[in-house]
Amino acid sequence: MNHDIERWEVSKRAVASEAGVVAAQHHLAAHAGAGMLVEGGNAVDAAVATGFALATVEPWMRGLGGSGYMVIWIAEEQQAYVLDFQGVLPEAISAADYPLDPTGAATIMGFPGVVGRQNEIGYRSIAVPGAVRGLSRALARFGQLGFDTVLAPAIQLAERGLPVDWFATLQVSLAMADLRRDPTAEAIYLPNKVPLQPEQLQPLGRLGETLKRLANSGPDDFYQGMLAEKIVADLQAGGSRIDANDLATYQVLEHAPLTGAHRATELHTAGPTSGGPRLIEALAHIAHHLDPAIGIGAESWKIYADGLNKAWRSHKRRIGRTTEMGGCTSHLSVVDAQGNMVALTYTLLSRFGSCVVLPSTGILMNNAVSYFDPRPGYPTTMEGRKRINASNMCPTIVTRNREAIFAVGASGANFIMPCTTQIVALMLDFGLSLEEAMNHPRIDASDRGSIRVDPRLGDDVLEALGRDFELEIAQQLVFPKLYSCPSGVSRDPKTGICHGLSDPSQPISSAAAAAPFRLHKPSSGATTPRP
Repeated sequence: MNHDIERWEVSKRAVASEAGVVAAQHHLAAHAGAGMLVEGGNAVDAAVATGFALATVEPWMRGLGGSGYMVIWIAEEQQAYVLDFQGVLPEAISAADYPLDPTGAATIMGFPGVVGRQNEIGYRSIAVPGAVRGLSRALARFGQLGFDTVLAPAIQLAERGLPVDWFATLQVSLAMADLRRDPTAEAIYLPNKVPLQPEQLQPLGRLGETLKRLANSGPDDFYQGMLAEKIVADLQAGGSRIDANDLATYQVLEHAPLTGAHRATELHTAGPTSGGPRLIEALAHIAHHLDPAIGIGAESWKIYADGLNKAWRSHKRRIGRTTEMGGCTSHLSVVDAQGNMVALTYTLLSRFGSCVVLPSTGILMNNAVSYFDPRPGYPTTMEGRKRINASNMCPTIVTRNREAIFAVGASGANFIMPCTTQIVALMLDFGLSLEEAMNHPRIDASDRGSIRVDPRLGDDVLEALGRDFELEIAQQLVFPKLYSCPSGVSRDPKTGICHGLSDPSQPISSAAAAAPFRLHKPSSGATTPRP
């Protein structure tokens, strides 16, 4: 019985296929990636195609001007790899460009406000992006298809235009005040000075041309060729300190994963600068204190909350601050028929990043300078050529007996690690399927003095947790996303059946089974019927 609140009951069924599945935060991008699986590609090809496609259909979360992490499992080698393509500050960055504003609000990262919010919005908030080099490195190292092939769906989508539905209108509206500060961004997302209206396809400036140029000239053109020249010219005209050498010398870091253990499995996650250390620490606490025989109930949720809070306390001690509360990220997971898996999380950081669209290329740029402290003497203090060294992203692949059984990750700033940890724990502690774990109500705990609880956990659980914690009772809604937005895939090594699912409360997310990518012409009055 509901005593004081109407409760949503929204769920999704997992997609199943023997030929592989892609799960992503936009259905068109998921289908773009799944198309690679029938073109002779593997999970890496599918992930890269999905990643580029998302730049055209989910621009408020990620794009060519973003950065992130990719965790890859290569079944034949029985080996996990990590690619770190996080953003890097320009060599000539100067703290003098970011004077503190004593009257300004703290940034989303918890730093003191800066005059004009120059570290959050506009050209001086932009760091050197790693997405193009990171995705293309993954393809060259582990993929099977050509760069032009995996870019083809993104090119089609960019030339067609952004599919505007009510959710896109919501995202533009939330960033409207900052998008108005950039003429090119305003022209694309605020035509006639108001947010895009649903039931249309909106041109994306020169993004389609840029993607075609990349397909024809290769990804290095973004960092050292004609595209690089255009990017640097636009950046410097807008006041950024990024120069040609900053782009040319950008490096992707490839390394072994950060690995932990839980219930006879191995967890492979992104590394020490990601949310992975917190995930592994929280699961270690859970493994030490939780007997799975007690079942899912008040006691297990208390242990989960304690483990999450403990991991967050450790993290805050390491970096000397809290972390972001308003970041906008995107996660995708892929599995193929051979058992290869990818967990990929990347971001522009804030919604629409810097809210700058480079006029010569149509690239929406990050605002990753806001990851860094404008004050001296901290682990995250801004310095020339410094790489992002503290993130919540924790793409994770879980293996058992040297075979990948599932891959999962999420978007949503501070919500990412608690969400990913609980999905992993529910599957490994209590044997839930991917579908069951993704649809299960969750808590959110990050050592902030209270825990957030989905009321679907039930009155008995809420009453018991209320004896140990201050509770914030909040439903899982479309917006605000209080419990993160996960996407995951799984594979049964015995049967070869793959499953995939993306956030049940995210209206445009989807999983897609391997099938040819066909972009249907929209009917009159409609924008994007699903493939």
